[in-house]
Amino acid sequence: MPANSADSTARRRVRVREKHLRPAPRGRLWLLSLTFLLVASWFGLQRFDAWVDAVQLPDTLADTSIEVRDRNGTLLRAYPVEDGIWRFSVRPEQVDADFRAMLLRYEDKRFYQHAGVDPRAMLRAVGQALWNGGVVSGGSTLTMQVARLLEDGPTGRWAGKLRQIRLALALERRLSKQEILTLYLTHAPYGGNLEGVRAASLAWFGKEPRRLTPSEAALLVAIPQSPAARRPDRGAARARAARGRVLARMEAQGVISDAALTMANAAPLPAAMRPFPQLAAHAADRMRDQMPDAQRIALTIEAGVQARLEALTAKAARAGGARLSAAILVADHQTGEIFASVGSPGLSGDARQGFVDMTQALRSPGSTLKPLVYGLAFAQGLAHPDTLIHDGPVNIDGYAPQNFDGMFRGDVRLRDALQMSLNIPVVKLTQAIGPARLMAALRRAGTRIKLPGGAPGLAVSLGGAGVSLEGLVQLYAGLAAGGQGQALHLHRGSARKTPSRLIPPEAAWYVMDILRGLAPPPGARAGVLAYKTGTSYGHRDAWAIGWDGRHVMGVWLGRADGTPVPGAFGGDMAAPVLFEAFGLLKPDFDLLPPPPPATLIAGAASLPQPLQRFRSRDAGFGTGAAAPQLIFPPDGARLLIADAPLVLKLRGGTAPFMVLADGQPVVTGQYGREFEVPNPGQGFSAIVVVDGAGKSDRALVGID
Repeated sequence: MPANSADSTARRRVRVREKHLRPAPRGRLWLLSLTFLLVASWFGLQRFDAWVDAVQLPDTLADTSIEVRDRNGTLLRAYPVEDGIWRFSVRPEQVDADFRAMLLRYEDKRFYQHAGVDPRAMLRAVGQALWNGGVVSGGSTLTMQVARLLEDGPTGRWAGKLRQIRLALALERRLSKQEILTLYLTHAPYGGNLEGVRAASLAWFGKEPRRLTPSEAALLVAIPQSPAARRPDRGAARARAARGRVLARMEAQGVISDAALTMANAAPLPAAMRPFPQLAAHAADRMRDQMPDAQRIALTIEAGVQARLEALTAKAARAGGARLSAAILVADHQTGEIFASVGSPGLSGDARQGFVDMTQALRSPGSTLKPLVYGLAFAQGLAHPDTLIHDGPVNIDGYAPQNFDGMFRGDVRLRDALQMSLNIPVVKLTQAIGPARLMAALRRAGTRIKLPGGAPGLAVSLGGAGVSLEGLVQLYAGLAAGGQGQALHLHRGSARKTPSRLIPPEAAWYVMDILRGLAPPPGARAGVLAYKTGTSYGHRDAWAIGWDGRHVMGVWLGRADGTPVPGAFGGDMAAPVLFEAFGLLKPDFDLLPPPPPATLIAGAASLPQPLQRFRSRDAGFGTGAAAPQLIFPPDGARLLIADAPLVLKLRGGTAPFMVLADGQPVVTGQYGREFEVPNPGQGFSAIVVVDGAGKSDRALVGID
């Protein structure tokens, strides 16, 4: 909501507050003072105390704007209170010390000495009024002004003035001076729908009031006396004159120097109210809905990064036409903290439908799930990056997948198949892994996925499901963090939980090593990002997800309504934005990690025989050939064996047997069906048994 927008109710409230801080009309001050003295004399001191103590204080805990702040305390977004009023909570120490000095010197010199009413100031004001035939200065203390603001009632009659004197005295008895000053700094009217010095400083100067120039401080002292007339955007001459009077008095009292007075008088006035920050608007809305009682919400987002990526998102969307939307999400894959979340190119309701948060929308992920399939195949000992796989026509129970370009390439290494994003090899791997295990891995990664039908099928690995941008970044965060990433979170105070193991570190490194070999967009550095692109069916979604040694980022482009974008490809549209966004995130890329100690780095000819060429479970075997069955330990078992060897028990299969732990051979040439293998260490490990015919069985086993 713009800072200068207020409905009719807000304008009525503002008019009442404007009356509150105007000097009393001619002749009122001496009547007010006389009435006060008469009342004090009449009741006597004891009755006077009882009269003050009987005051029912109005509510001093007014609603203030909900604030969403970044990881460093910078305001990202705020929400107005009732009637569209902008009113921010504030403490005196959060406000510029020179402003506070000016305020007290100009409005109430003896603020810290009087008890709510300053008889000396009243007598002076009466004397000046009688001598000059009109009001020269007011006799109200700062506490009396607070009373007027809190009471929000009629002020035109002397009875109302007397009531405010009584309230001021009661405030002084029940609140500290700092609390009274806080109330003024929170409630003082500053024109339009602005209340309080923080709202005014943000709206007129675009900054918090921690540090104000003498010109800015003097203007903020002057406006509350007549907020409508002294608004600098509508009454520049009156605002300048009022500011000048404050500055002149401050110079006369030695608060500022003569040189500062000259510079401050020459400073330009703000020409318009600035809009309040709306960075990370979608993320702020989500967190406010999740924390409805919170007045302050601290996010993990970094405001500078967020602003730069919002500008990039808007630029990328403009380049794609009037209906194109875009979204970017970046996180620290070691901690799970989200550094920026851009849900759309803006909040407009135009053809881009910017009100839709596309970091949360479920869309077809295209080829972006393929790295997980390969990682699972490596983890289960089915393959190695240099394993050969045949890319040719295939029909699996009536399902005949095709590559994106309709071509076949024959035998290729899995490394090349993933870099070329071939469809047939990944479908073969999905069949060997099992779609149900792929879905279970996505759940372990923390990725929410929506299937179009019932049970998952082989098409899931080609994008046949719904996944959000945040879900994909969560998945890639797990890959980037060595197969065990933290859950992504926006709230600064979120407790970290022990993440589930997605795949072993060696398998995660294989995936990273393959993806960093993907050719970058023209002009971008090679080998610094492990990334994957994707394009959904019908060119509806263009994706690019990648990571370096610390951060993981996802980019999506498409139309919010799900209609096709002709010619949209992830490699052409999203990948350049991904690399540019990383450049805006930080000065340079963080290095990708070296291989874990147990990583098997070898060419196809040097691999163990079952890993040299990928074969499906039943390929090349007669009906009488039985695959080995790992009967102990069962899949998912947790064993309390400390440092003792792991005992395996097999049934069936053709000897000799080979055993792999997390993709690394640990036993070869074993002819028995009950034997020991080295303890794989604490945590879950993928144990794979491969027989002499190339058939295998596997189990995920936890060691405590």
